[in-house]
Amino acid sequence: MSGIFDSLNIAGSGLVTHRKWLDAVSDNIANINNATSTDQPAFQARMVQAQAVDYGSGEGGVQVAGVQFGSAQGRTVYEPGNPLADKDGNVKYPDIDLGDQMTQMMMAQRGYQANLSVIDRATQAYQAALQLGKGGA
Repeated sequence: MSGIFDSLNIAGSGLVTHRKWLDAVSDNIANINNATSTDQPAFQARMVQAQAVDYGSGEGGVQVAGVQFGSAQGRTVYEPGNPLADKDGNVKYPDIDLGDQMTQMMMAQRGYQANLSVIDRATQAYQAALQLGKGGA
Protein backbone atom coordinates (compact mmCIF):
# COMPACT_ATOMS: atom_id res chain seq x y z
CA MET A 1 0.00 0.00 0.00
CA SER A 2 2.88 2.35 0.70
CA GLY A 3 3.94 2.04 -2.96
CA ILE A 4 0.84 3.97 -3.98
CA PHE A 5 2.08 7.09 -2.26
CA ASP A 6 5.77 6.83 -3.20
CA SER A 7 5.38 9.35 -6.03
CA LEU A 8 3.85 11.83 -3.59
CA ASN A 9 6.66 11.30 -1.11
CA ILE A 10 9.38 11.67 -3.75
CA ALA A 11 7.83 14.80 -5.25
CA GLY A 12 7.26 16.19 -1.75
CA SER A 13 10.94 15.78 -0.95
CA GLY A 14 11.71 17.63 -4.18
CA LEU A 15 9.41 20.47 -3.12
CA VAL A 16 11.19 20.85 0.21
CA THR A 17 14.64 20.78 -1.42
CA HIS A 18 13.71 23.32 -4.09
CA ARG A 19 12.09 25.58 -1.48
CA LYS A 20 15.31 25.57 0.55
CA TRP A 21 17.24 26.34 -2.63
CA LEU A 22 14.89 29.28 -3.32
CA ASP A 23 15.34 30.48 0.28
CA ALA A 24 19.12 30.49 -0.10
CA VAL A 25 18.98 32.34 -3.43
CA SER A 26 16.58 34.95 -2.06
CA ASP A 27 18.91 35.52 0.92
CA ASN A 28 21.83 35.95 -1.45
CA ILE A 29 19.95 38.46 -3.60
CA ALA A 30 18.63 40.35 -0.56
CA ASN A 31 22.18 40.78 0.79
CA ILE A 32 23.95 41.53 -2.49
CA ASN A 33 24.28 45.25 -1.66
CA ASN A 34 25.15 44.91 2.03
CA ALA A 35 28.35 46.84 2.65
CA THR A 36 30.62 46.11 5.60
CA SER A 37 33.82 47.68 6.80
CA THR A 38 36.98 46.18 5.36
CA ASP A 39 37.94 44.65 8.72
CA GLN A 40 34.70 42.63 8.82
CA PRO A 41 33.76 39.57 6.75
CA ALA A 42 31.43 40.14 3.82
CA PHE A 43 28.07 38.38 3.62
CA GLN A 44 28.70 34.80 2.50
CA ALA A 45 26.49 33.49 -0.27
CA ARG A 46 24.68 30.24 0.52
CA MET A 47 24.54 27.35 -1.93
CA VAL A 48 22.30 24.37 -1.19
CA GLN A 49 23.72 20.92 -1.90
CA ALA A 50 21.16 18.23 -2.69
CA GLN A 51 21.59 14.46 -2.74
CA ALA A 52 19.48 11.51 -3.78
CA VAL A 53 18.02 9.28 -1.09
CA ASP A 54 18.04 5.55 -1.87
CA TYR A 55 18.86 6.28 -5.50
CA GLY A 56 17.32 3.79 -7.91
CA SER A 57 14.96 2.24 -5.38
CA GLY A 58 11.92 4.22 -6.55
CA GLU A 59 11.19 5.11 -2.94
CA GLY A 60 13.84 7.63 -1.97
CA GLY A 61 13.54 11.15 -3.27
CA VAL A 62 15.99 13.93 -2.53
CA GLN A 63 17.22 15.81 0.50
CA VAL A 64 19.45 18.74 1.35
CA ALA A 65 22.89 17.31 2.06
CA GLY A 66 24.27 20.58 3.32
CA VAL A 67 24.84 24.23 2.68
CA GLN A 68 28.08 25.51 1.23
CA PHE A 69 29.09 29.09 1.97
CA GLY A 70 30.82 31.45 -0.41
CA SER A 71 33.86 33.53 0.36
CA ALA A 72 33.80 35.99 3.27
CA GLN A 73 36.57 37.94 1.54
CA GLY A 74 34.07 39.77 -0.66
CA ARG A 75 35.07 42.52 -3.03
CA THR A 76 36.53 45.86 -2.00
CA VAL A 77 34.92 48.98 -3.45
CA TYR A 78 36.10 52.57 -3.15
CA GLU A 79 33.24 54.54 -1.53
CA PRO A 80 34.71 57.34 0.57
CA GLY A 81 31.23 58.75 1.37
CA ASN A 82 30.04 55.49 2.92
CA PRO A 83 29.93 55.67 6.74
CA LEU A 84 31.51 52.19 6.87
CA ALA A 85 34.51 53.22 4.74
CA ASP A 86 37.98 52.68 6.14
CA LYS A 87 40.71 55.34 6.20
CA ASP A 88 41.37 54.69 2.48
CA GLY A 89 37.67 55.08 1.61
CA ASN A 90 37.04 51.38 0.92
CA VAL A 91 34.12 49.17 1.93
CA LYS A 92 33.52 45.48 1.39
CA TYR A 93 30.59 43.97 -0.53
CA PRO A 94 29.64 40.30 -0.95
CA ASP A 95 31.15 38.60 -3.98
CA ILE A 96 27.77 37.60 -5.42
CA ASP A 97 26.88 37.69 -9.13
CA LEU A 98 23.26 38.79 -9.61
CA GLY A 99 23.04 37.11 -13.03
CA ASP A 100 24.12 33.80 -11.55
CA GLN A 101 21.64 34.15 -8.69
CA MET A 102 18.80 34.89 -11.12
CA THR A 103 19.72 31.77 -13.09
CA GLN A 104 19.77 29.73 -9.87
CA MET A 105 16.37 31.16 -8.95
CA MET A 106 14.85 30.20 -12.31
CA MET A 107 16.19 26.64 -12.05
CA ALA A 108 14.90 26.26 -8.49
CA GLN A 109 11.49 27.67 -9.48
CA ARG A 110 11.20 25.29 -12.43
CA GLY A 111 12.15 22.33 -10.25
CA TYR A 112 9.60 23.39 -7.64
CA GLN A 113 6.90 23.74 -10.32
CA ALA A 114 7.75 20.33 -11.80
CA ASN A 115 7.45 18.61 -8.43
CA LEU A 116 4.20 20.44 -7.71
CA SER A 117 2.87 19.25 -11.06
CA VAL A 118 3.76 15.63 -10.18
CA ILE A 119 1.87 15.96 -6.89
CA ASP A 120 -1.13 17.48 -8.66
CA ARG A 121 -1.23 14.73 -11.33
CA ALA A 122 -0.74 11.94 -8.81
CA THR A 123 -3.54 13.35 -6.65
CA GLN A 124 -5.84 13.47 -9.67
CA ALA A 125 -4.97 9.88 -10.58
CA TYR A 126 -5.60 8.67 -7.03
CA GLN A 127 -8.93 10.50 -6.91
CA ALA A 128 -9.94 8.96 -10.24
CA ALA A 129 -9.02 5.51 -8.93
CA LEU A 130 -11.16 6.10 -5.84
CA GLN A 131 -14.10 7.06 -8.04
CA LEU A 132 -13.66 3.87 -10.08
CA GLY A 133 -13.56 1.89 -6.84
CA LYS A 134 -16.88 3.44 -5.82
CA GLY A 135 -18.42 2.38 -9.11
CA GLY A 136 -18.52 5.93 -10.49
CA ALA A 137 -17.21 7.04 -13.81
